[in-house]
Amino acid sequence: MKRIMITNDDGVNADGIMRLAKAVCSYGEVWIVAPDEQKSGASHSINLHTPIAVKEVAFPVDGVKAFAVSGSPADCVRIGVLNILPEKPDIVLSGINFGYNAGTDVMYSGTIGAAMEAVFQGIPSVAFSEGTNDGYIITDLWLDKVLKEVMSLNLTTDSILNINFPTCKPDELKGILRDRFVSKSFIYKDHYICNELSDGTKTYMVEGDYQEIAEEGSDLKALFDKYISIGYVRNIG
Repeated sequence: MKRIMITNDDGVNADGIMRLAKAVCSYGEVWIVAPDEQKSGASHSINLHTPIAVKEVAFPVDGVKAFAVSGSPADCVRIGVLNILPEKPDIVLSGINFGYNAGTDVMYSGTIGAAMEAVFQGIPSVAFSEGTNDGYIITDLWLDKVLKEVMSLNLTTDSILNINFPTCKPDELKGILRDRFVSKSFIYKDHYICNELSDGTKTYMVEGDYQEIAEEGSDLKALFDKYISIGYVRNIG
């Protein structure tokens, strides 16, 4: 039986982390170490200048110990591995994120950042993400099958395994595409909306225009074509 640590960037109370914990419990001892609030876009940032608060919290999956952390997703992995768990976990799972982590979005993702921190700590890791707008439908139908495959792999620490479930109807799903590379494209073409306050301060809020442009063989192309995408994101070095 494995010692499994789960984290995310949507927060310890997010639906995705609860579903992942429930699905993986049959594989071993499960620990949750996750942000106390939404931390999307935190990438691989860590906290160096202020104390990080950690509190054990109730979790709605039997047998799972859960801790809420005031830091980033990467902080959660560091503190979980170095301080909270009695021994180093065998694997770190990050997710299930609300929204794809594919293409250029992997650079900004706290879900990916947490998984990368795990391999920095010498622990194999896997990131899970799903589409918005009922993306959970495909995830819930296929998660057990994908987890069975993941848990049978001999994962190394020179990369993370990145898994994305598409948003589509069950009868539209075409299957799984493996060995997908990270697309150089992006799902949303961003711009900023400017608002000027009475004191002259200008505020800017990001807004994105959805697009479906991606290279053949990439993670985004798989998702746009209604496949589950599985591929590796390489570590530094």
